[in-house]
Amino acid sequence: MIHHYSKVLEMKKKFFIIGIVFSLFSTSLMATAYKGQRVYAKNCVSCHGKGEYIQSKTAAQWDAVLGKRGEKLAKIHLASPKAVDAAAFFTSKKYKRNIRHLRDFLKEYAKDGKVPTCN
Repeated sequence: MIHHYSKVLEMKKKFFIIGIVFSLFSTSLMATAYKGQRVYAKNCVSCHGKGEYIQSKTAAQWDAVLGKRGEKLAKIHLASPKAVDAAAFFTSKKYKRNIRHLRDFLKEYAKDGKVPTCN
């Protein structure tokens, strides 16, 4: 009987630890989309607007444009005469450091995702 109780207690501990790890992981995913929203609001809203542009593409299309390091998106902006003011951002360490957050935000609020609010 005591042996059975210790196994049950051990299983409860494992499930508790798994629950904590899962909640930390899901919280960090939400945090990256939130950080991406701040990056978008600060650097992209002036040219692309708030929500309409984000929802012009699906998550898969955003993924294709952004890739892993955002190099394709940077090349598009650096080649465009309309985006001269954005060149400093797309060549900065800040862009490279925040591209994963921006990608998470754009994919989460894409045409096939949630409705964005850029405040």
